[in-house]
Amino acid sequence: MSSLAFSILFVTFLAITLAVRFWLGSRHIRHVLAHRGQVPPEFAGTIPLHAHQKAADYTVAKTKFSLFMLLVNAAVLIGFTLLGGLQWLSVAIFNLAGSGMTYQLGLLAAFAVISGLIDLPFDYYKQFVLEARFGFNKMTLGLFLTDLVKGALLGTAIGLPLIWIILTLMEKSGALWWLYTWMVWSGFQLLMLVLFPTVIAPLFNKFTPLQDENLRARIEGLMKRVGFASQGLFVMDGSKRSAHGNAYFSGFGAAKRIVFFDTLLSRLAPNEIEAVLAHELGHFKLKHIIKRIAVMFTVSLGLLALLGYLKTQSWFFTGLGVDPVHMPANDAMALILFMLTLPVFTFLFSPLSSITSRKHEFEADAFAAQYTNPQDLVSALVKLYEDNASTLTPDPLHSAFYDSHPPASVRINQLLASR
Repeated sequence: MSSLAFSILFVTFLAITLAVRFWLGSRHIRHVLAHRGQVPPEFAGTIPLHAHQKAADYTVAKTKFSLFMLLVNAAVLIGFTLLGGLQWLSVAIFNLAGSGMTYQLGLLAAFAVISGLIDLPFDYYKQFVLEARFGFNKMTLGLFLTDLVKGALLGTAIGLPLIWIILTLMEKSGALWWLYTWMVWSGFQLLMLVLFPTVIAPLFNKFTPLQDENLRARIEGLMKRVGFASQGLFVMDGSKRSAHGNAYFSGFGAAKRIVFFDTLLSRLAPNEIEAVLAHELGHFKLKHIIKRIAVMFTVSLGLLALLGYLKTQSWFFTGLGVDPVHMPANDAMALILFMLTLPVFTFLFSPLSSITSRKHEFEADAFAAQYTNPQDLVSALVKLYEDNASTLTPDPLHSAFYDSHPPASVRINQLLASR
């Protein structure tokens, strides 16, 4: 393939992706606004009209913001690639650091810093304007900046050694570097599953053992019936950042722990909390997590093999505005270009992931209905939909592309049918 042909292919896919995303977003906005005036019949007795309208307004605001961000991200992408931003950055880093590993790590670090600075004002707007407008933001500016610094330090401490290993493998392990890199990456992912709940998450949130003895006894009874062993039941201070509520379990093997947001515990009754947890445990017992990990490993192997081919093709670089001839090493640049362009070529496959995820959600709901009263899960979901201002009337096509969970009415009707 010639560099011109790849440039045309890239621009074509970018245009198609933008057009489809704007079309889907516009459909979603129109659909939500068209149903704003009336609560769907199946929720008429449980969700008031003002809450339904708040959810509609929140959804529209988030969708409009996401469409604006599409334009920003597309402009940044073009600036980095076809307009020569990465080429300029590469030359600047080379002039400062010289060749070798210092240059490659410097290029990746500079790209990460610039990207983070570009995203920063939009992250601030989303948290302190959009979320605050609808009463969800609980984060202070100090906590926002603290999280930013912690994230940067953690990313550096974890990311730099990992990137150094990957770049070393790319340079010195021959044509099969991508296979060895996949092994390292897979091992790293498994390690993070173990370290995240006990080492990383506590850096950002406070986790305290569940104190409610009655609720603890109810949950432990559920875990015994299901056959799930956990290293503890914890409450997370999610309310210091957001009014949104959730529950999840994290970890792997002996590091498994169940976590409840404090906002969730303050809103749901004990029987509803038990039902929500039964759903989460269903994902574990039905091996959804293992299946997702297996898919992730398989896809990452294929993508690394593709990168192994692309990094040897000059048209991949020159077609994206980079001249590899004048670069001391192409590996770091290949990683950046691959990461930037991959979403452009894969977005149209998004429904495939959504289909699998929704199937798992239905299966976890059915599992919960076996071990708890399905009506308890229904009432819990209704409260969560209301509290999180989740729209009850998403556009079906938009939902098929973006939503990992089934629409509220479909999910609840299926639960009610299982009674």
